[in-house]
Amino acid sequence: MYRGMKFIPEGTKVDFVGKRLVALGLSVLVIVGSLILLPLHGLNFGIDFAGGIQMEVRSAEPVHLGELRTKLNDLGVGEIGLQGIGDSGREVMIRIPAFDDEATQNAALKQVREALGPAFEDRRTEVVGPKVGEELVRDGILAVTLAILAIGAYLWLRFEWQYGVGGMLTLLHDVTATMGLFSLSGMEFSLTSVAAVLTIAGYSINDTVVVYDRVRENLRKYKKMPLPELMNLSINEMLSRTILTSGTTVLSVLAIAIFGGDVLRGFALALIWGVVVGTYSSIYISLPVLIYFHLRNTDALAELDATPGKARP
Repeated sequence: MYRGMKFIPEGTKVDFVGKRLVALGLSVLVIVGSLILLPLHGLNFGIDFAGGIQMEVRSAEPVHLGELRTKLNDLGVGEIGLQGIGDSGREVMIRIPAFDDEATQNAALKQVREALGPAFEDRRTEVVGPKVGEELVRDGILAVTLAILAIGAYLWLRFEWQYGVGGMLTLLHDVTATMGLFSLSGMEFSLTSVAAVLTIAGYSINDTVVVYDRVRENLRKYKKMPLPELMNLSINEMLSRTILTSGTTVLSVLAIAIFGGDVLRGFALALIWGVVVGTYSSIYISLPVLIYFHLRNTDALAELDATPGKARP
């Protein structure tokens, strides 16, 4: 019977676990670099977190950003940021800093609109107060933290405590690396970015759980096989599935990055990075943790003996 083409040939034996120290050094470099970048360079908070006014305007003619920036900053309403969006050269994003009271903020918005005049079409305007921005920062951090803790608790209950620790360390690695990317690239960090981080966490842990499940199956089948060898066997058995899943996901998100416009481009680029990092961490972070925390075949056999109706193979 025809079973389809094998993307990865059967019997492939890539020594992933043998390269774990090299991968660990790379991961430490990325994590330490991210932790240094975040306090020094910070994040380019969007209107959701920083507060203020964000306008998207369109001109009938190509816009000279330098001239427009000088004109708006002469209004005396704070340092106004301008960014060209789209490929036409006629669309501009304007960011006005936050003010302590709503009346002053509305007055600043009115001044900017008057300075732009009828030559610019106001396509979208968002106003967020500084207090709301602070609350959203706190809620965003809380959402990511609770997601990591909940996933770790699930893995602890579903597998063994070593798996739970491995899953949490994997997620911390992926989230920290993603935050470092936002800091290094200067991409705007908004509520959409928080959604991207949570999506990355979900994708990464899904890949990790699939590999963990195969490890547990192989622990039952090969009771005397050394743990590093068993880990390599499990990864190689899942390699075709991992590459195909990650590859098709990247292709889908790449379409969003190319054709989704400026609003979705940062979200898409973060997801592409997250898929790559999540695939890497499910191999080089989650599995070596099991070795360092001394996972043994006896863990799987004890679980098997405790399951009614099942006997040791």
